[in-house]
Order: sequence, then structure tokens, then C-alpha cells
Amino acid sequence: MLPYFEQPVWQIGPLAIHGFGVAVAVAAWFGLTIVQQRFARLSLDPLLGQRLGGWMLLGGILGAHLFSVLFYFPHKLRDDPWLIFRVWEDISSFGGLLGGLAAALLFFATRARDVDRHSRLAYLDAIAFVFPAALAIGRFGCVLAHDHPGTVTTFPLAISLRTDAALEYLGGVYRAAGLALPEAASTMGFHDLGLYEFLFLSLAVVPLFVRWNRSHRPAGFYLVAFAALYLPVRFGFDMLRVGDVRYIGLTPAQWVAALIKAALPFVAVRHRKLRFAISGAVIVAAACACAGGGP
Repeated sequence: MLPYFEQPVWQIGPLAIHGFGVAVAVAAWFGLTIVQQRFARLSLDPLLGQRLGGWMLLGGILGAHLFSVLFYFPHKLRDDPWLIFRVWEDISSFGGLLGGLAAALLFFATRARDVDRHSRLAYLDAIAFVFPAALAIGRFGCVLAHDHPGTVTTFPLAISLRTDAALEYLGGVYRAAGLALPEAASTMGFHDLGLYEFLFLSLAVVPLFVRWNRSHRPAGFYLVAFAALYLPVRFGFDMLRVGDVRYIGLTPAQWVAALIKAALPFVAVRHRKLRFAISGAVIVAAACACAGGGP
């Protein structure tokens, strides 16, 4: 198993800089920089793409916070209504995805009405091509913070619970969920779902996107491919979570993933050239989810 370590923190005067925050900042910088190159390569207007990226980044920040406090931590909002305005607290990656897409739709509806439907899809697809790599960098920040802990396990890639610090950390997670650690926990480890997602994005999704990029793909290909690859795996990983709120047995992220996955067959019918890629991606992703779905 992998050793447990504390998140690195750099103290600069009164300011504490955490490893997670650094990783998120690098992810945002990387995504905005590389997607500009992607716009130029596809002969899309880089200035329009830059404005779209800014809107989506802002929408992603707002969506990540609102989705988190409304669906994951509504009790916090009841106790502290001002939490809704502190956008730097309590964030959700799925909320960021939804917020970014909503911001893109609003941008095209209000600031770029003259852009035709195919071009709009091309801009979004360029962003979707870069997004998995940026998300992987952000997930590395989650690895540093261990902020997506799962159940105890003997899985080889789990984080070891042999140290007092690790036991204290996961014990707090279990207590918050109203559970008790198994007696043999000190000889086991815990699933680090941020680590698993980082590995999946880095070793599967990003290489596949790079390989597919060798040939011309229709606009919308990478949007659908990312959904087909990522959503089933994320759905499976969420089954291992300990303290996340659940609605009728599923986390908020699982509900969003399930609804989007349900729409993919309709997309495949409308875009026949994408059908083969969708089918293959769903089979591979589902197999990965099943392989990592046990405690």
C-alpha cells in the first residue's frame, strides 16, 4: 500500500498556501493556455475563445460552490446562510462542470449570438479536448489533500493506515458519517478516490484523446467521448465514498452522471459518426468501474 502523508503547506507571513490550492491554480493556468493553442489550430477565433473560457471559468467556480452547498452540505447553509457567498469554501467538481456549461450557454446567448451552432460546438469541443488533462492536474491536488477518502480496504493502491496520523484522519471521516472504523483498520488502508481518478485521467483518458487527435474528428466528438469515458468510472468510484450525502442511495454526482449517461444513446443516434467511439468508450469505462467498485 501507499504511505499516508500530510498535505504540504507553505507559510508566507500570515498566508498559508496549501498544495491543493497550488494544483488548482496550475490546472486553471494550464487549461486556459493550452486551449488557446487549440483554438488557433482549429482556426477558431482565439479572442472569442478566450472570452468564452473566462465565462466558463467564472461559471465553474460559482457552480462548484453552489452545487456543493445546496446538495452536499444543505445543513451548513441552514446554519450559516452567508456561506452561499463564500465561493472559496465547499466546492464540487460536478458543480463546476455544470456551472461551466451553463456559463457557456449564457455566453453564446448574450455575447456571441452571431456564432452558428456548429461553431459553438467546435469551441466547446476544443475545451473538452483539453479539460481531462487540466482536471488530472486538479485531481493531483486532491491526492495531496486526501480530500476524497473512501472505505477501508486491502487494495494495493490504497493509502496505508499504519500510522497514527492516518488512523486519526480516517477515523474522523468515519465518525462524521456516524460509522466506526473496523478493528483491523490499522493493518489496512483506505481508498483514495482522488488518486484513482488522477490515475484514470492520466493513464487512460488523456492518452486516448492524444491518440484520437491524430485524425480529424467531428465537432462534439471529445465532449461525448469524455462523458462516455469519465461518467461511468466516476459513478463507480462514488460507491466507495464514506460520508457523502445520498439521495435515494446515490450521491449528487452519481445522479448527474446517471442522467447524462442516459442521454448518450440519443446523442449517438443523432451523430452516427460518434456511435462507435461512444460504444467502445462505455464498454471500457464500465469495465474499469466494475474493477474498482469493490471495497
